[in-house]
Amino acid sequence: MRKKMNKKVVAITMNMKQATFKGGTHLRYNKELTSGLKVMKSTPPQEVVLPVSMHLGAPSKPIVAVGDRVKMGQKIAEPGGFVSVPTHATVSGEVIAVEPRIHTNGQRVMSIVIKNDMQETLHESILPRKEYKNLTSKEILQIIQDAGIVGMGGATFPTHVKLSIPEGKKAEYLILNAAECEAYLTNDDALMVRNSDEIVKGLEIIMHVLGVDRAYIGIEDNKPEAIEKMYESSKHLNIEMYSLKTKYPQGSEKHIIKAIAKREVPSGKLPIDVGCVVFNVATVKAIYDAVMHGMPLIERIVTITGRGVVKPQRMDVKIGTHIEHLLQQCDGIRDTEKFILGGPMMGFAHYSTDVPVLKGGSGVLLLSEEETDLAPAKDCIRCAKCVAACPMGLMPLMLSNMSIKSDFDKAEQYNAMDCIECGACAYVCPTKRMLVSNIRVAKKEILAKRKQQAEKAEAEKAKGGNN
Repeated sequence: MRKKMNKKVVAITMNMKQATFKGGTHLRYNKELTSGLKVMKSTPPQEVVLPVSMHLGAPSKPIVAVGDRVKMGQKIAEPGGFVSVPTHATVSGEVIAVEPRIHTNGQRVMSIVIKNDMQETLHESILPRKEYKNLTSKEILQIIQDAGIVGMGGATFPTHVKLSIPEGKKAEYLILNAAECEAYLTNDDALMVRNSDEIVKGLEIIMHVLGVDRAYIGIEDNKPEAIEKMYESSKHLNIEMYSLKTKYPQGSEKHIIKAIAKREVPSGKLPIDVGCVVFNVATVKAIYDAVMHGMPLIERIVTITGRGVVKPQRMDVKIGTHIEHLLQQCDGIRDTEKFILGGPMMGFAHYSTDVPVLKGGSGVLLLSEEETDLAPAKDCIRCAKCVAACPMGLMPLMLSNMSIKSDFDKAEQYNAMDCIECGACAYVCPTKRMLVSNIRVAKKEILAKRKQQAEKAEAEKAKGGNN
């Protein structure tokens, strides 16, 4: 459902460059369930569960023990390496456990559990700064790492690493990913409407770090209020806005680059290899909070939605809050066929609502029977709809069949590792084949083989050095 644009937004959009990419598909977006709602503040949880692994890379290392008193924003686990970030207390209170707890990945992960004293006592280290331009890029990168900031669009890659441009590379295109193309989710839309000034200031901070004098905002054309707010906040700066055609997966990093910069990230390469750096809206807002106010990443917006939820909501949530606590504030759930963490396309089904909201936790989705197609898969009818929909130009059916036959070497030759697991192929498949799941298995096996080969080569190298 597309919101009706007022005359001002129509005029703004007409003056924006239009962009899209080849492939992809159109979803049943269902964003109307929450898009008109005000963001409410979640009631304080009785306790928070903070896994030391909420990001890609090395887990953080606990520096508190059971019985310790902590304050909100206090560092409770230090980075486990360069590709790592610290963990912070999201409430003030007492550490009551440091032990493995159920993670959103379905496994038990070392976690720090804090009993909330309901005082929200802020740690003394959280102090505002007046002017970021007096800071060097290195100082800002340290602030970002110390604040525990990771990609909040779901990737959870440590942001300071992404901003540490390798020797010989240069950032030419700084792109703010404001597409939010996943169905149901409206976090970024809400954030842009409410915090457009802070997001643009965060973008300015990144421009300062990267030494670029221009930035780009890509926003899907189904977000009129956000378009107006972001335009008003950025019109006095050297920032160019693009109106992106509403299509899935327009928010994919590689595809927003293709749409705006007209550059293609080669297989096995990163955006910086073609001079591009892309950041999600929520990540940029977190950078603003850290650099300007000294506030670490302890809170985020979460969309709790689906027709299995009695009263869908968008909430400001303390990281570590149990999802069950959020559902209670939505008046509970109705008959639900599937519980998904994230969006319906790239999220993961889970078996328990007794898990915490993490830094990359954008959505809690409860699907009713009418929203869930549980029809059994049938034989392929060779319609090639999956090929037409694949935004990476792959042949999903062939890759899926190779995986089923355990022909992982051939799957690698056919570029299975380029699959971004967006789910567009499975979505359009009329016979409901489990294309993404099968390709995901192939990718896992390919990575395992590569790791084994690397370890073997390292062992041979060590053996040769000892001779």
